[in-house]
Amino acid sequence: MAKMTLDELRKLREQSKSNINRRDTSENDIQIIVGTGTCGIAAGSKNVLNAFIDAVEAQKLEHITIRQTGCMGLCYVEPTVEVRVPGMPDTIYGKVDAAVAEKIVSEHILGKKLVEGHIFDRPAPDIMKN
Repeated sequence: MAKMTLDELRKLREQSKSNINRRDTSENDIQIIVGTGTCGIAAGSKNVLNAFIDAVEAQKLEHITIRQTGCMGLCYVEPTVEVRVPGMPDTIYGKVDAAVAEKIVSEHILGKKLVEGHIFDRPAPDIMKN
């Protein structure tokens, strides 16, 4: 393995700090929680996690926590992702891939609309605001 230069080490440190800060929930309003149990990993949740990180960074969004959790109990629709946005119902999406992750960021987080076709758990319609 080749030795890293000081500049490469600094860049790696900054990148690692950014990734660690994405998992800190103390000042963040919005949470994206990716199911990374064994079934989720087998279904591609690591790629989904990276897709969310890329989408959030591409939009230059702040106050968003992206973190991992174990199995959500919806193994038949892995990879699964829970999205928590203030003023919206906590929503679990299933069968999420990189394209759906980008759609969740643009439509759910930025557009404040649920992404139909991938919702597998949400509150009853009578308690949801339009």
